[in-house]
Amino acid sequence: MAKEATTSEMGMSKGQTGHLYIQTNEIDNAIIHYTRQADGKLAEVARIKTGGAGSGEFKPISGQESAPNSYEGAGSVIITSDRRFLFATNGGDNSVSSFRLESDGRLTLLDVKSTGNPVEGRSGTAKSLAFAPSTRTLFVLHAFGPDHLRLMSVDAEGMLKTRPEQYTVNTYSKRNRVSTMVVVSPNEELVLVGTTFDEPIAHTGLYPDGSPILWVQRAGGALHSIASNAPDPDGLAVFALQKDGSLGTARFYDAKGGSPFYIAFLNQRPNTFVIGYAVGDGCSICTIEKNGSIKIGPLVKIDTSAGLPSELCWLAIAPDDRTIYATNFGYSNISSYRINGSGLEIACDPACPKVPGDGTARGLNGTVTSGPSDSWISPDGAYLYQIYGNASKLVSYSTQPDGSLKEIGSVKIPYNGSQGLAGF
Repeated sequence: MAKEATTSEMGMSKGQTGHLYIQTNEIDNAIIHYTRQADGKLAEVARIKTGGAGSGEFKPISGQESAPNSYEGAGSVIITSDRRFLFATNGGDNSVSSFRLESDGRLTLLDVKSTGNPVEGRSGTAKSLAFAPSTRTLFVLHAFGPDHLRLMSVDAEGMLKTRPEQYTVNTYSKRNRVSTMVVVSPNEELVLVGTTFDEPIAHTGLYPDGSPILWVQRAGGALHSIASNAPDPDGLAVFALQKDGSLGTARFYDAKGGSPFYIAFLNQRPNTFVIGYAVGDGCSICTIEKNGSIKIGPLVKIDTSAGLPSELCWLAIAPDDRTIYATNFGYSNISSYRINGSGLEIACDPACPKVPGDGTARGLNGTVTSGPSDSWISPDGAYLYQIYGNASKLVSYSTQPDGSLKEIGSVKIPYNGSQGLAGF
């Protein structure tokens, strides 16, 4: 079966041109279309309105006056594996936009539909997308519940229809969880959801079990950063995907690290995926067993001497499945891993110098951050693209044989809000 993809890994030779897309996440949301030149540099082509509202400067989780608005999600822009359609979330009004994707990279807006979740008091909840081609089902993950996961049907022309199903990643003891990313397994039998911070109880900022979230306000108004509980005994939610696109009851797994954030399947091993941990400070390689259960490998940590947590959140896997690039939100840089058989080992930590922001945003460890978030690697594996929201930059890197990254250019993007990368 065809694999849902935030990127299309369909064959391209090294040095070939292509296209890249990012959403501005501004109140009047738009997709920025770039051409990728043979040398890896980007050139803006157009800005196409989504017809929906982004969440703009609203910071639903961080509590900071100036901080990137991508704390709680990944995969907000995806391309179908046949390259016919592009989908994007609109976090400000909880809607999804569908676009027809032409062979020359041009986008045409087709449809905008509500996810079915109301926006009550706060925006920025519709964050992550995944598509199951065989059932033509689009899964829309909201950062906040109780209805974290909603479904849409996509017809042959790319038109959307909101479905009534509603699913949660809350548990009996954790009823205000924040979900981060939804992924469909390559065989379309499972839907996986990562979870992170449990929202704070009003005024205290802490649950009775001590599970905290991001920034809380102390006496006198000062903001104080705290990390989530680790490990997460129920951090990975797994749903069975039914033939009609609906989901079975969630099974929860101990993710063996705090706040499992990003889930990425290998390109050539459809039963194997990698988890990046926002608070666990590393990655784990995982497998889907023949009985459908999940086996989570040991957590391989990066150097955390700069402070805890590193907020290693977003991942990009090279097309040859040899290298993983892991984005460190708290450190303003990227680390790289080698995939060694069924295990992981550090390649370069860090893989690139720290990218400075404007000095107004801080990570959980208290360090000033430029707010790196979504990343994307070209189908030939030659170039990696990284969002630095607080620096208003989308940086282009050339990948190196040792796992390091060489900066080759950057383009300006909207301050703090921009999110989602997809391309071909």
